[in-house]
Order: sequence, then structure tokens, then C-alpha cells
Amino acid sequence: MNTNNEKGRTIAVGVSVYIVAKCIINGFLGGGLSIVDLLLGVVIFVLMFMGLQYVNYGVAVYLALFAIVNLPENVSHIGSNWFYLLEGIVDILLAIALVTHNDVKEHFTNKWNEIGR
Repeated sequence: MNTNNEKGRTIAVGVSVYIVAKCIINGFLGGGLSIVDLLLGVVIFVLMFMGLQYVNYGVAVYLALFAIVNLPENVSHIGSNWFYLLEGIVDILLAIALVTHNDVKEHFTNKWNEIGR
């Protein structure tokens, strides 16, 4: 696996760490840590680190979808859900960065059929 762009990989790893941390924090705030969510976060971390083609788009959709789905409840209960509203805004900004930042896009150019070579 090539590291096609060091800055892009750093950003991708940062987004991945955010996703794993988000799973852990939401687990504690929501009443229970979900092992499935945590495993998904770890898989996202590994795939983002590897820089496989189109993974950035898939993760961007994942982030944006959860932010959009939870937006109505977060806005309607803004007094008690301000943390989750802020989290949704960060999710959208990171999703945008994953699909528009040139360094990030350059990092995600490794071919899937070259895994393990």
C-alpha cells in the first residue's frame, strides 16, 4: 500500500480517530457502548488508513447520513441536545472535507485489487 499523500493520510486518520471517539463518547452518553458501532469505527479506521479507492466517499456518506437523520431531533431539543447538534455539524464538515480536499482525494487512490501486495 502506498501512502500517496502524507497530509491526506493524516487528515483521513484524524477523521477516523474522531469516528472511533464519537462511538465511545456516544456510547457513554447514550447509556451503553455498542460493540458493533465500535467495530465499525475500527474497520473505518483501517480502511481510511490504507487509502483504498472510494472509501473516503463511503465514509462521507456515512457521516452525512447520520447527521441528516438525527438533525430534526437535535434541533427540536436544542436545549438538551446542543452537544449532538454540534456533533452533526462536525460530521457534515468532515464529510465535505473527505470529498473535496485534494490531499485527501490523492490519499485514496490505492486499488482494491492490490491489497496485500
